[in-house]
This record gives sequence, C-alpha cells and structure tokens, in this order.
Amino acid sequence: MRTLTRRRLLGLGLGTATAGALGGCATPGTASINAQPTIPAKAAGETITLTYWAWLKDLQKVADIWNVQRPDIQVKVAWIPGGNAGGYQKLHSALAANGGPDMAQIEMRSIPEFMLVNGLVDLTRYGANEFASSFDPTLWGQVSFTGGVYGIPQDSGPMGWYYQPEILDRVGAPVPKTWDEWAEVAREVRKTQAYLECFPLSDASLFCSLAGQAGAAWLKPDENGWVITMTDDATLSVARFFDKVVDEGLVTTEYAPYSPAWFAACSRGGLAALTGASWSDALVEGVAGGSGKWRVAPMPRWSTGFGSTYLGGSTTAVMASSAHPREALEFAVWLNSSPEGVDALISNSGIGWSANPHYIGASRTKPSAFFSGERYNENVFVPAAQQQNPDWTWWPITQQSFNIISDGFRRKASGGTFVDAIAQAEDLILRAFQNKGLTIRKGQA
Repeated sequence: MRTLTRRRLLGLGLGTATAGALGGCATPGTASINAQPTIPAKAAGETITLTYWAWLKDLQKVADIWNVQRPDIQVKVAWIPGGNAGGYQKLHSALAANGGPDMAQIEMRSIPEFMLVNGLVDLTRYGANEFASSFDPTLWGQVSFTGGVYGIPQDSGPMGWYYQPEILDRVGAPVPKTWDEWAEVAREVRKTQAYLECFPLSDASLFCSLAGQAGAAWLKPDENGWVITMTDDATLSVARFFDKVVDEGLVTTEYAPYSPAWFAACSRGGLAALTGASWSDALVEGVAGGSGKWRVAPMPRWSTGFGSTYLGGSTTAVMASSAHPREALEFAVWLNSSPEGVDALISNSGIGWSANPHYIGASRTKPSAFFSGERYNENVFVPAAQQQNPDWTWWPITQQSFNIISDGFRRKASGGTFVDAIAQAEDLILRAFQNKGLTIRKGQA
C-alpha cells in the first residue's frame, strides 16, 4: 500500500478527493468524498437497503442468501451492462448527478478511473484493512492507492494453457514449458494445416498480460507523478517475439478467442490450444464435441518474470453516493471472501477465480469430466495465482490506453510491427495523461 504526499496526490490524479479536502480541489460534477465526514453506522434496530449495480448474472440470488441472514441490511441488485459496454457510462452519469448505487462492480483496471472523478469511498476509514488477510495480496495491492483501499476484490483470472492432446500427439509435440518451446510446437502444428493458437490484433488485453508476466510494469507512481516505461526490455522482448510469430504465420490473426470462428476452428481441430484465464474453462467447455479432448497445463514462461499473469478481475466498490458505506463494506467482504458467498457466486454468477486465497470454491476442488477428469483448478490455477507480478499498477486512463495500443496493433495486418506500436503508444498515452492535467514523465527503459 502506497503512502503519498499531498504533492504526489495531485500529480497522480488519484485520491484527488483527499487533496480536495486539504486544498479545495475536486473534480467538477462530483462530490469530494473525503471532504465529507465519516458516515456513522446505522442506528441499532434500523433497517436499511443497499443497492448494488453489477453485470454478474443472477447476483440477486447470491444477495438473497445474505438477506435471509441480515434482515437489518438488505441488498437489492440492479443489472447493468458490462463495464465498457455501457455500465461505466451509467455509473459516471449517476455520480455526476450526485446519485448512484451504494456498490458497483468495477474492474480492477478501472478503479483508478473512478478515483479520478472522486467516485469511490476510501474504505480504510471503515476498517477495510482488518480484512486484508482474507484476500489475495496481489489483488489487494491493485485496489490500494494513496494509503487507502478503493474496492474489495471479487475475482480475477490467473492464466494457464488449454490444449487438445490429440493434436499435439499427432506431431509428437510436448506441452511447452517456455514461450520458445511454444513457438517450436506452433511450427510443428502448422505442418498439419492447423494453428496452435490465434492472436487478436484488436484487443490489447492479452499482450498486456503477457508483458506483465515477463516482468513489465508500464506505469508507476512516484513522488512527482506517474512514470511511464513501456519500452522496457520485458515489453519489447514480448513484442519482438510476437512480431516474429505473426510474420512466420504460426498463429492466425483472423479472429479472436471465443468468437464464433474460434469455436468452429476448435471444434474441427483447426486450433490446438488457448492461452487463457481461469474463467476460460467455461468457454472452452462450449466447444462442440470437446468433452474429454481438452486438458489444462501451466502457461509457458518467459526467460524473465513470473510463472503466470492475470487476465481480468473485478471488485465490489463502494460508491461515493452511498449513505451506508460501513454496511456496504460488511456485505462486500462477506460476498467475496466467505465460503458461502464464494460458492454462491460461482454457482449462480460464474465468477472468475476467487479473491480469497484460502478458498477457491467447493465445486473447483472436484475433477472435471470435460477436462478428462483433471483437477486443474488445484493443480494449475492455485499455483498460477501465487505466481503473479506484484509490481503491476493500474492507472487512471487504462481503457483509453488499451484503445491506443489496439489501434497500433491493427496496423500489423498492413505491415506494421508490435515494437513500433508499443513505442508509439507510449508517446500517445503520455500525451493523453498530460491532456487530463496529470503529471507524467518517461522512465528509463
């Protein structure tokens, strides 16, 4: 957890509500949450209703388990579209009108963007740190800024490698343990007119995760603002690797994972594998005729960095609009760390990897019929969740940054390179920070 000076707070554009309490600075259209006094707990005997906006399916069924146990603190769930599919716009509009829910599902990578508009409650004032040990420390670090905690981790996506053994056996290829070995397997698989994997050009998320696995940390806060370092050795080595892989035609860039074309290719044996998150298992199970034909292994490793990486992850964040943040925190902790809450989230809402490192969910300790009886959650994803890059930090314009990188990656199809796209993206992201009045400088690559 980072302890920041007032100067640093202003330079980062994070915790601006705290800075506002000290110096009158607040983002227009929003209330300065930390300029307001701590809201006391509800009165004894009082009954309240908390609202929760989220895109998880059937979340009300989960909340109803809590509602039976806590008639004094009822939770009502309202469905919203996925974050960038309209949900975040709805939340920002509500906050700008000094309204909104008590809680909202917000991705970890989007927490800083909501902090930038003073949209979230610093939960440390309501005792959040008392519950830190109930959550994965890397995930806790991704919701902790300016000495505060701005969301309760809900789920994440440690990554592994899904593959069809029959296709690998056809060419006598082993399960690759390194990315160099992965490229060799991809060359062998191409000899059969199949591809090992696809590589999306329109979504920078996968590349971001792989760079993080290699040890990259693109943006970091320091005493004077943000430091951007996207042309570091780790990132450029990953970019060069995939430039070569795409140029050799070892992967297909014609479609993205989980698209109709992807499912069709997997079903007919045209794709052998997927580097995917823990939550990808449910999607792989949608491959027609795939039962018993897929297995799961640890993802390949780079020569530097970490054993795995995260792709995705959400939080339950308490919004500045809440009149009952203390009670909202209590519910969020129960929902995302208690065995009862975790099991209900898995069975009803299909959440990703549990944010509680001590409890992955009862159903995830059982062998999988689809994956040939494997206990892959325990054997692959438990270790993967423990092999993460702890230095990765999300920043205030993450989605805009991803859009910038994706625009550059699309030029690969017409002769561009990932290396050039990353270098150009670094300059454009730096400029985007400056356009928002945020202090940023280039670091040493």
